[in-house]
Amino acid sequence: MSPTGPTASTRRLAVGLSLFSLYVVWGSTYLAMRVAMESFGPFTMAALRFLVAGAVMLIIARARGEALPTLRQWRNALLIGTLLLACGNGGVAIAEQSVSSGLAALMVAAVPLWMALFAGFWGRWPVAKDWVALVLGFGGILLLNLGSELRGSLGGVAVLMFATAAWAFGSLWSRRLDLPKGMMAAGAEMATAGLVLVLLSFVHGERLPAVVTGRSIAALAYLIVFGSLVAYTAYLYLLAKVPVPVASSYAYVNPLVALALGAAFYGERLPAALIVSVPLILTAVALVLRPPKAPTRAPEPRTRSELDAPAERESRRGPGVRSLERRRLSGGADEGEHPLVSRL
Repeated sequence: MSPTGPTASTRRLAVGLSLFSLYVVWGSTYLAMRVAMESFGPFTMAALRFLVAGAVMLIIARARGEALPTLRQWRNALLIGTLLLACGNGGVAIAEQSVSSGLAALMVAAVPLWMALFAGFWGRWPVAKDWVALVLGFGGILLLNLGSELRGSLGGVAVLMFATAAWAFGSLWSRRLDLPKGMMAAGAEMATAGLVLVLLSFVHGERLPAVVTGRSIAALAYLIVFGSLVAYTAYLYLLAKVPVPVASSYAYVNPLVALALGAAFYGERLPAALIVSVPLILTAVALVLRPPKAPTRAPEPRTRSELDAPAERESRRGPGVRSLERRRLSGGADEGEHPLVSRL
């Protein structure tokens, strides 16, 4: 067995499990956030979620022997955590209070478009198949929400647009910054973002509730464990290991999972456009996940000495050697005689 075989198969398994967690778990967090905000304000809910998850992740990372971040890495973790979690996730939570779920799903599905735009600014425009996937994926989400009420306040739409753009920019920028490695990166980003969210909750006038329902506590626990410790760590792993279009493909699948859970737990009606939108979305995901074709390398130009070498070697051989080689290649027959004839 090749020494790289187990490593390659392990990496494929890790990528597959990470994508599955983003597709399913993050698709379910819309419902979990909705339940958690029955008792908590949006910024308070997000602050508790990421402070607890960040502290747990830092403890696990230290127990595994990972080094604490340097001051520079703490600063960079604060920047990325603020963009992704405070502005991105917190912005979506605050916007959902004044924007319909259909419009929110449509705008969150634009994250891959933002990523393509920012990647282009850095000179890494998507390839042709990724552009096709962008059109199919966003078109599928658009069809999915045509029958729904796409309503929302101007402020809510602006916050949601800023949140999705901040998430996309922070995701790409994180690939260029000096950040901690492994679990320490997720822990540092979540912990620093949680502190920023605490400040935003005070600015927004939120206070801890006097009464908290069991449903909200369960939803918050689900967000901490699965939405943050599992899925966010998986997202950072994908950003470091796979192309950006693959890491952002969750944005096409999450609305489907959210619709299914809404129908299961709240009796929400599934749109008829699912018949058309699901194949479009699945095709977009398949295109994104398909590995690009390996570029064919043109043969390197040969030098004049390399071109003249065969003729020079041939001239050094005597005529007897060349005659014997021709007889051997022809199966021992005389020149001009078919090999089979000589054996007869």
